[in-house]
Amino acid sequence: MESTANASLAALWDRVFGTQSAPEQWLVIGAGLVALAVVVPPRVWRLARNAITIAHEGGHGLVALLTGRRLDGIRLHSDTSGLTVSRGKPTGIGMILTAAAGYTAPPLLGLGGAALLSSGRITALLWIATALLVVMLVMIRNAYGALTVILTGGTFLLVSWLANTDVQAAFAYAVVWFLLLGGVRPAFELQAKRRHGGAGDSDADQLSRLTHVPAGLWLFLFHAVSLCSLMGGARWLLDV
Repeated sequence: MESTANASLAALWDRVFGTQSAPEQWLVIGAGLVALAVVVPPRVWRLARNAITIAHEGGHGLVALLTGRRLDGIRLHSDTSGLTVSRGKPTGIGMILTAAAGYTAPPLLGLGGAALLSSGRITALLWIATALLVVMLVMIRNAYGALTVILTGGTFLLVSWLANTDVQAAFAYAVVWFLLLGGVRPAFELQAKRRHGGAGDSDADQLSRLTHVPAGLWLFLFHAVSLCSLMGGARWLLDV
């Protein structure tokens, strides 16, 4: 009985964390084109941006916990905005890192996903993403946010458990491309809003007040992280 259980656990471990063969190059490029078609058109982007908001607010929440702050909750709104509330010292490195984590989280997650895919761990990426969404769901404090995270996590779970290897690969590569490409656009959107006098309480402005560094330099950091992640992730995904 014990040996059967151990064998089952070993099989599950191998299924989740084992390596899969790299997909054909056309599938990788096709997944990137699909992601680009989601990120560029304004109407499609307005819906897809919810996924970027999940990563954005999840980044705030994760770094808040890692720096010793108390995470009170996360809210996701239908206009694709979000709010993460944490308690702790209102100034200092912990608060700075927490504020800086939002815009940098999606592209960095995409870069990490590209590293996993380049090593053949397609299923592992899907399961890790599902686990992170489950953890985030515990901290969601509104109905729309809970529904968004449940639908997103359910999609990852269904694909990772029921789909064949080709579908898993196509989905995983499309998701990572979307994080890399979609991680670039929000910083440009924030820059445009600030140029027209909006977003006065944005992450960049909060960081400016915390560090006495101009908000424009924080925007430059967001651009640098997202564009460098896109270039590095693309090289891993395309194996060039």
